[in-house]
Amino acid sequence: MDRNTDRLNVLIASPLEEEHVARIRAVASDRVDVIYEPDLLPPTRYVADHNGPAGFRRNEEQEARWRRHLAKADILWDFPPDASDGSPGLSLAPRVKWIQATSSGIGNRVARLGLKDSAIVLTTAKGVHAGPLTEFVFHSLIGHWKRHLHVQAEQKRRHWDRFCGEELAGKTLAVVGVGEVGRRVIQIGKAFDMRVVALARPGSKRTAAELGVDALFPSDDLHRMLGEADALVLIIPHTAETEGMIDRAAIAAMKPGVVLVNIARGQVIDEQAMTDALRTGHIAFAALDVFTVEPLPPSSPLWDMPNVLVSPHSASTATGENGKITEIFCRNLKCFVEGRISEMTNLFDRSLTH
Repeated sequence: MDRNTDRLNVLIASPLEEEHVARIRAVASDRVDVIYEPDLLPPTRYVADHNGPAGFRRNEEQEARWRRHLAKADILWDFPPDASDGSPGLSLAPRVKWIQATSSGIGNRVARLGLKDSAIVLTTAKGVHAGPLTEFVFHSLIGHWKRHLHVQAEQKRRHWDRFCGEELAGKTLAVVGVGEVGRRVIQIGKAFDMRVVALARPGSKRTAAELGVDALFPSDDLHRMLGEADALVLIIPHTAETEGMIDRAAIAAMKPGVVLVNIARGQVIDEQAMTDALRTGHIAFAALDVFTVEPLPPSSPLWDMPNVLVSPHSASTATGENGKITEIFCRNLKCFVEGRISEMTNLFDRSLTH
C-alpha cells in the first residue's frame, strides 16, 4: 500500500481529550492518520466544549499549519468554523469525504454550508444527549411542582411553615418531537405515572402503542393536544416547517397554568408571545435551554422573570459527552475505511435541512 495515496487523514477540528484521540488512533491504524494539534484549537471553558471562547484567533504560523491540515483532510471530527464565523471553513478542505458532527441538530449548518446536495457523508451525535436532556426536563418539572424556589427561600429565612406541593402522577405530559430524546422523555414520564401524549410527525404511520404514549395526536391537531397538557416539552429540530410552530395562537390554546420546557431551538417559539403569557401566568413556568438569539441578550425580560429558568444552552452537556461521540466515531470509522457507508451510525437525514 502506498502510504501517500491510500491512507486517510482524520483531522480533529474541535477540542477533544487526549484519551479519546488515542482511541481514534487505535482504529484502523494501518489505514488512517489522525491529526490532532491542540494549539490550533480554542481553549475549552468546560468539559466537552466544542467551540471555545468567542474571539479565538490563531497566529500566522498556526493559521498556515491549520490550513495545511484542512487541505489534506479526508475526514473531519466536527465542522471547522464556517463562513458565518469569519473563516473560509470547508472551502479549505476540498478532499473531505465525511464529517462527524458533535451535535444532533445540524440541519441549519448543513444548509448554511451548502451541503444538502453534497456527496460528503454526514453523521451526527444523535442519542448522545438523550440522557442529560431528559434529566433537565424532569429536573424542571419536579423543581416547579415541588416548589423548589419556595423551599429554598424559606430555608434562607430559617422559616418553618409546612405547605402542599404537587405530584407528577396523573398530570398530562405532551411531547413534540419523538426522536431519541422524545422517546426517553416518554419513558420517564410513564415511570412517574404521568399521562403522556405526543404529536405525530407529518406522514408518520407510527401508532400510540409503538411510541408508548397514551394518545398520539395527528400533526395538524397541535392545538387540541395543547389544550390537554399540564406540561409541554419541545424537542423538535429547527426547520422551515417548525419555525414559529408555537405561536400566539398555539399558546392561547394551552391549558392555563401550563409548564413549558424547550430543549429544541428557540426559533420554534414566538418568544414575545411566550413572554406575554409568562407575565399573565397563562404559562405558569418555563424552563428554557434555547432562545431565538443566543447568547440571550442582557436586555431580555426573561432574565428577571421569577417563573423562568434560563439555561445557557447547556442542558445537553455532560462530562461523558465526548466519550460517547468517540464511540460512535470509532465504530463509523471502521465502517468508512471498509466501504460500508450504509452501515454507519447516525447518518444525517438531509431532508431535515431548510
